[in-house]
Amino acid sequence: MNTTPRPKNANILISGAGVAGPALAHWLHRHGFTPTIVERAPGVRDGGYAVDFRGEAHLTMLDRMGILDDIRRERTNMGAMTYVDENGRKLAAMPADVFSGDLEILRGDLGRILYEHTREHVEYVFDDSVTAIDDDGTGVRVTFERSAPRVFDLVVGADGLHSNVRALTFGPESGFVREMGLYCAVFTTANHLGLDHSGLMHNTPGKLIGMYSARGNTEAKATFYFASPELTYDRRDVEAQKRIVAEAFAGVGWEAPRLLREMEDAKDFYFDSISQVHMDTWSRGRSVLLGDAAYCASPLSGMGTGLSMIGAYVLAGELAAAGGDHRVGFARYEEAMRAYVKGCQKAGDGVGKWMVPDSRFMSWFVNQNYRLLPYVPWKGLIAKGVRKTANAITLKDYEARDVPGGPGGTSR
Repeated sequence: MNTTPRPKNANILISGAGVAGPALAHWLHRHGFTPTIVERAPGVRDGGYAVDFRGEAHLTMLDRMGILDDIRRERTNMGAMTYVDENGRKLAAMPADVFSGDLEILRGDLGRILYEHTREHVEYVFDDSVTAIDDDGTGVRVTFERSAPRVFDLVVGADGLHSNVRALTFGPESGFVREMGLYCAVFTTANHLGLDHSGLMHNTPGKLIGMYSARGNTEAKATFYFASPELTYDRRDVEAQKRIVAEAFAGVGWEAPRLLREMEDAKDFYFDSISQVHMDTWSRGRSVLLGDAAYCASPLSGMGTGLSMIGAYVLAGELAAAGGDHRVGFARYEEAMRAYVKGCQKAGDGVGKWMVPDSRFMSWFVNQNYRLLPYVPWKGLIAKGVRKTANAITLKDYEARDVPGGPGGTSR
């Protein structure tokens, strides 16, 4: 049995119960830390788009977590994505591995799996949020919207693109968030086209609308992407966000009118900018950032979820290897992740102009390229290049403890 002494700085608050937060909590618990997760939502978030994992590094990390088989059972098993004109006629198709990677799952299903694997040994505080962080050098006093203040040894911001912890610790997001000129909306709708593990997309200048089947074809996800200068809106005002999408796609053909009508009653509507986060450092004192809060690569990269979960593995492992010394652990976490993050973010650069062409000529040109793709010798280079980027990190074997809720021995 592993008899390593309990690490110092063991009492750790994680803000965010999406993907990165529960993944980190899993590993912290395995290493003998005591994680607490606070989440603004009243429960585990459902909905969201499909996310994918690519290559050996991603699959090895999932296997070491013990959730690879669970994800395989819930995988989308998506086939090719087909581009259509405004009348639904096929123009071109993209191979499944370009969009879906090696293993694809709905973000809501992934979140549920992570919650189920951690809830018995991690304290979850839902319907609450951090309002103040006071780091006196020996600990962190955290104030919440609803709960009484508490003192933690360390604080982790795993709370996404618009990170509350980042704002409280580093300052306004305007200094770190780089918008890429696109906005995205996604929600669940009926699979009224009878899609069978497949998806359809239609582009017009500056806009892309898509629909793909989900959860064994019992439902579908509708996605809207559109180009726009930076918008000002209330991120908590869902109705205002729906109006933005409706106005942007007014007059667009294909399934847009019906999907816009169904959007009005969608319960899991999500809307945000397509952005990246760039920071010189991810830690300050006893606080550190993880995942999209620190280094959002954007959905265009196809790397965001895998990157966040790899980051969780590395952060927990380096803290454990340092015996809980946050100064050493945080520095080694950044050292191990910097080059990998840079490559993943680069993978998202320039994708927007292909995904959402800005002119009729570019729409035609993109569709012609997709139409010819299955017949050209280099047809596998896109997926191969993305997989190479996803694999551009060597995962250390961090020794894990024998603790309830997780196997002992190494973290393999």
